[in-house]
Amino acid sequence: MDLLHGLLVLTLVHTLAAASPGPDFVFVTQQTLARGRRAGLLSSLGIALGLSVHLCYSVFGLAAVIAHSASMLLWVKILGGSYLVYLGLRGLCARAARGEGALAAAVAPASPLKAVAAGFLCNALNPKAPIYFLSLFTLVLSPELPSWQLAVYGGWIMIIQFAWFAFVSLALSLPAVSRRFQRAGHWIDRILGGAMLLLGIKVLLARTPS
Repeated sequence: MDLLHGLLVLTLVHTLAAASPGPDFVFVTQQTLARGRRAGLLSSLGIALGLSVHLCYSVFGLAAVIAHSASMLLWVKILGGSYLVYLGLRGLCARAARGEGALAAAVAPASPLKAVAAGFLCNALNPKAPIYFLSLFTLVLSPELPSWQLAVYGGWIMIIQFAWFAFVSLALSLPAVSRRFQRAGHWIDRILGGAMLLLGIKVLLARTPS
């Protein structure tokens, strides 16, 4: 498959995958509504950088090993599910802001490093990623491709990921949208936290192929 054709296929497939509801979407939504546009964009950057983990092991064929190894897949599932549960519990513990000072503290952006790191871990520990990237690489990529072409594909996938979640963050931070969520911010945190918790429990309880 030539470079342009591969980029078109990746754009279509990965845009649909990125737009599908999942831990990344819930996390960016939660961060944007709770901490503002800056935190949402930094979290989106971390999520895009987290793809580098999946891209690296896919290029070297480890996605196939993880997908067909019950023990490795189990550890990926435990790590990823536990992190989702942790994020969910944090959301469920959100409290209503009291007064202007409390509200300002509630929406104060986290440090850039923490926001990026949290997004990175949210994506890197996604236990469904090995199966997805195995399928994606089987479709358009292979280790036999030139290294520069693999780098272009990998970089393009990360750009797509960041662009989508940056769009989500910018849309949610519009004044007309954010005003509607401002009063119910802690309830939204709790709802999104509950969704994240359920995702984590679902991952932990999912049957691991033998």
